[in-house]
Amino acid sequence: MAVYTEVSDEELAAFITDFDIGPVVSCKGIAEGVENSNYLVHTAAGRYILTLYEKRVAPSDLPFFLGLMEHLAKHGFPCPVPIRARDGDSLRMLEMVSRSELDMREIERIIKGEASVCYRLLRYLNSAVFAFHTEIHSVRHALGMLGEREIRRWVRLVATVGAGQEKSTELVMTALVRARFCERLSTRVATGDSDLFLLGLLSLMDVIMEIPMSQVLESVPLDQESKAVLLGGASRLRPLYQLMLAQESGEWEQTAELAAQLGLAESDVAEEYFQAVIWARGVNAP
Repeated sequence: MAVYTEVSDEELAAFITDFDIGPVVSCKGIAEGVENSNYLVHTAAGRYILTLYEKRVAPSDLPFFLGLMEHLAKHGFPCPVPIRARDGDSLRMLEMVSRSELDMREIERIIKGEASVCYRLLRYLNSAVFAFHTEIHSVRHALGMLGEREIRRWVRLVATVGAGQEKSTELVMTALVRARFCERLSTRVATGDSDLFLLGLLSLMDVIMEIPMSQVLESVPLDQESKAVLLGGASRLRPLYQLMLAQESGEWEQTAELAAQLGLAESDVAEEYFQAVIWARGVNAP
């Protein structure tokens, strides 16, 4: 008997909606096996195995095993490939570092479960950008070396890059440039409590994740002014947001008008954007 936990039709239908595999057609428990509960699930997209890991499996071990399966499948070894939820871990990471109080253990667990995210974080922190005297050799070490502001900033960055792994490099680059450009202008423009680095990152997250912006913002705590501008509403951040888009698309007349409105010199706007591009290229390098 390998069905230790029963799953109702209603519970399964609700669970499956988080994955891009279509609605459930049928579901049957699998008798083989001795440790976990397994179900053969037919959906409109095909056949899948649903495994419920029971108490015999340590939750901390799951990221390793799931990551190993993905790695093997990617390199041509015939094995099952785990299917990720629509938001993956990227939105969860963004949500966690946007809370008023950080849960370091949870952040560490999520990062460790994403091999590419873990690699990028450690690579960033061991780069010349930080110039630490000692090598950062683990996620726990990394989180301990950074202050709260930098933890929020860099976890947001690796979450965005991780979310865009299957997307065009140009799309991720644009999100990084926007984030850095807005951040660099934050010292020149009155923005209140808004996090302009996060604003720039999120501006393309709906395209990267292929979900509506309203759904992105449901998962990530954000100030009202930033939410409003991302949803296309009225906001005191709109002139800055439009400046970002105008500079990006080469709309020079509009750029000049918006720069003047914000009390910025056109040359300064161009220089800040140039520096943002250089930074993003370094961050997103292979």
